[in-house]
Amino acid sequence: MNNPLSFDELLDYLDNDESQFVLDSVATHGFLTATIIGRPLPNWLDALFEGHVSDIPANVIDGIQRWRDSIMAELKNETPIELPFGENAGNEEVAVDFSEESDIVAWSIGFVDAMYGDEASDWFEDEETAEDVAVLTLPMIVLSGIDDEDPELAEMRADEDKMAQMANSIEGNLTELFLLFHTND
Repeated sequence: MNNPLSFDELLDYLDNDESQFVLDSVATHGFLTATIIGRPLPNWLDALFEGHVSDIPANVIDGIQRWRDSIMAELKNETPIELPFGENAGNEEVAVDFSEESDIVAWSIGFVDAMYGDEASDWFEDEETAEDVAVLTLPMIVLSGIDDEDPELAEMRADEDKMAQMANSIEGNLTELFLLFHTND
């Protein structure tokens, strides 16, 4: 790579409103996290850029791959993934922004986009683990607002305490999902 981007330059590119076919940096982190902890997503770059990989500068793709590698290294070193949303997201005593514009919602949207990024990579296909996967991914699904028509999910979204509990569970759930998909016990 002749002209690699620094991490800050990569974030600037992703957060630039004029950059086409990209999620913002927070949603991209959620997307990358899901591609690492969940079922393999062989076409993750294509899914991330909505089939427009050829329209994305090579140094951006390189930066995304390096970012994904660093998230994977965190997990391999048994370090919890550093989530890119407010420290107070799981603090039930502090009012947290769960609006559509919030970072925790953007991150969850990116995560869920990767979860469903390829029909051939079904996170729920194993009957023995499907219920665990459903429970562990519920916070991200609820926070993402992906299924606005579901009355149960809408009821959960309306409960600020429930939302704070879900936000607080994300970090632990990511570890559990990683172990569920990447260990053979």
